[in-house]
Amino acid sequence: MKPQSTSVRPLLIAALAGVVFAAGLALGGMMDPRKVQGFLDVGGIGSGRWDPSLAFVMGGALLVSLITFARVGTREMSWSGDPIALPTRRDIDGRLVGGAALFGVGWGLSGYCPGPAVASLLIGGLDVACFIGAMAAGMLLARWWQTRAVDSQGADA
Repeated sequence: MKPQSTSVRPLLIAALAGVVFAAGLALGGMMDPRKVQGFLDVGGIGSGRWDPSLAFVMGGALLVSLITFARVGTREMSWSGDPIALPTRRDIDGRLVGGAALFGVGWGLSGYCPGPAVASLLIGGLDVACFIGAMAAGMLLARWWQTRAVDSQGADA
């Protein structure tokens, strides 16, 4: 296994990927919480009008992901020279379902997905700052909860 590269190339690749991702989010309307909530309002309960336009953004992202993962599966090293290690777990457990449900509820209520929310910090707004703060607090709470569960299992052994 090759040691992790200390050159500037991995940082440039990561920065370029971040800029392309943020630009795609902005161009696709994913940084506008009203547009996202309009897409998620399939039943017309909130605004009364469903906005299906983000389905094309998500479909394009899915297409890019499918092609990328098909190519990545044939490579051992990334462009930055780091080894590629894809997840191998395929089981569905309570943590996965619960996390997905919390993610969906948070996205639907706020209109922000974590990636677009971070990108939205550049254009400002108290609402996105509050969302990022709540998301960070939730992540810290989840880490504390997980550590507590692991510690209590160790104490039972």
